[in-house]
Amino acid sequence: MSDATLTAPVGRPTKQTVMIYTRYERFWHWSQAVLIFVLAMSGFGLHGTHGLVPFGLAVKVHSFAAIALIVLWIFTTFWHFTTGQWRQYLPKLSGLPAVIRFYAWGILTGAPHPYTKTLKRKQNALQSLAYLSFMVIIGPALWSSGIVYLTYPWWAHAAIGTIGLPAVAFIHTAAAFLMVTFVMIHVYMTTTGKTPTHYVKTMITGYDTIELTAAEAAYLAEEEREKPRL
Repeated sequence: MSDATLTAPVGRPTKQTVMIYTRYERFWHWSQAVLIFVLAMSGFGLHGTHGLVPFGLAVKVHSFAAIALIVLWIFTTFWHFTTGQWRQYLPKLSGLPAVIRFYAWGILTGAPHPYTKTLKRKQNALQSLAYLSFMVIIGPALWSSGIVYLTYPWWAHAAIGTIGLPAVAFIHTAAAFLMVTFVMIHVYMTTTGKTPTHYVKTMITGYDTIELTAAEAAYLAEEEREKPRL
């Protein structure tokens, strides 16, 4: 990023191209996407939905991918709280109706998006609500039921006479379908930017054009100048 990119008139907001997604955010996003895809393919293979992978191999792949994703979530949760990025997932419900109306019919009529992305708020109210549901409901339901399922031999004796494993399997499968639904909607939403590939490119490079206040532009420009020149 050049210094010229971060030169703003003093006193009024300007649109500038800046990095809004850090390297770790992009690493977390894409590695999570790959692991979820592997888990979905191996998991539905275990259910007999397809026969692309032998059962024994599917069990191993599913188990190792699940462990890797849980470890990734542990580190990412720590990162969110230490950096303060967890605030990105707190939806401002006052802006929710306008965003829902936009995606329901405004996008079909060429209406402008009611939300403007900023450095502090990268997601609109609907996105924040969806990601919050993903992180506190769908994800934990999958990981917890999966761990219980994997450790069944250790607690099988306690499940005698109860619904036991079938209930755990139902919860895990239901959460998996919710995860797949979330991913499908998420993939569709990536095509609703300025171009069909705009959001994907942003998550690859980390850069997007957003509105900066004069103070934000000055801070980023100073930060850029203080970087060591190679």
